[in-house]
Amino acid sequence: MNGGGEESGADEMPVTLADVEAARERIADVVHRTPLDTSRTFAEMSGAASVGLKLEPLQRTGSFKIRGAYNRMAQLSAAEREAGVITASAGNHAQGVALAGDLLGIETTIVVPNITPAAKIEATRGYGAAVVVEGEIYERSYEYALERAAETGETFVHPFDDEAVVAGQGTIGLELREQFPGTDTVLVSIGGGGLIGGIGTVLKAIDPETRVIGVQPEGAAHAKPSLEADEIRQLETVDTVAEGIADARMLETTFEIAREVVDDVVSVSDRRIAAAVTLLAERAKTVAEAAGAAPLAAALSDDLDLEGDRVAVVVSGGNVDLTDHAELTRTGLHELGRYAEARLALAGWPTAVGTVVETVESEGAELDVLERARRTAVDDPNRTPVTIGLAGSGPAHLAGVFEELAALEGVSVVERSLE
Repeated sequence: MNGGGEESGADEMPVTLADVEAARERIADVVHRTPLDTSRTFAEMSGAASVGLKLEPLQRTGSFKIRGAYNRMAQLSAAEREAGVITASAGNHAQGVALAGDLLGIETTIVVPNITPAAKIEATRGYGAAVVVEGEIYERSYEYALERAAETGETFVHPFDDEAVVAGQGTIGLELREQFPGTDTVLVSIGGGGLIGGIGTVLKAIDPETRVIGVQPEGAAHAKPSLEADEIRQLETVDTVAEGIADARMLETTFEIAREVVDDVVSVSDRRIAAAVTLLAERAKTVAEAAGAAPLAAALSDDLDLEGDRVAVVVSGGNVDLTDHAELTRTGLHELGRYAEARLALAGWPTAVGTVVETVESEGAELDVLERARRTAVDDPNRTPVTIGLAGSGPAHLAGVFEELAALEGVSVVERSLE
């Protein structure tokens, strides 16, 4: 997909390596140089020679977005600063703009749809921004923010389709080159394309042979069709758990950059993303949001040949509600074959419950859930229906636990989720 043709050389690119280097100086005292953690486990699972995780969940506000937002806002004129800044976002961009405004002394307004969780609104206000709730969906919030900016003179800071924003995000690429030299392949999530555009600009300028691969959820996979058609394609709907990259299309600036710096785009299922969230928590001790875990999901898939490569995986953010994270990890364990649910029919309630618990423990599994189930028409009226959730080392282990449970007197395994 990477064009790299003579007619659209580096001099004509909207963002250059020099722009990113200037952004780095501009934001140096504000952003964290986030760590890069190597993982032998993920290298073995992917077939790569080595895997480095660029951990943007440890960035200020919990994601990479402060890089681009601050770089954009630091270049505003005195008059523009006085007029204030407005944007539309229900997530990481909102907090990046709000923090940048606080640090630069610029009044910021964030427009969010009315479906935005109260916790996110409070987090954004915590960085000093005013929050306006407008519209049922993000698109209406976006339109309102643009309309208000036209009326008030506030500067609209786009979440991705802005050269200064892209340059700020590209500072991750500079850090990657220093922290993980000799990278053969880098995997980056694509939503609107600002992050991969910035990182790709740096990596291709320094070493054109570096593979830059974008990752999207199957339910928001607009980038590959666009790049293959050489024109922006917009999805009619998006459907993914990875809300941070649930965009329907790229826009002009990011698409122009992607045409030159992105070598390929792969899509991953939400279930594989959930598995990656789980593995990051378990193996890398990192809480990642779904959008941030998508590149690891791609690295561990069968869609990429990473054999012998030195692979950088950009984990772009970690802003996730803990309840949602718990649900994601449970789904991830399901996908990895390490969690299963079952419906039991017990005779002699509640004595049989103790037997079930003892058996699960003796088999080395973890009993995550045990609760009395609502009786249905098909349940034996002389048995008590119970649902259980078990965590184990793998499908074979859990299958063995169910066999032991089924062999117990007074216990029937009516159905189970384990394949």
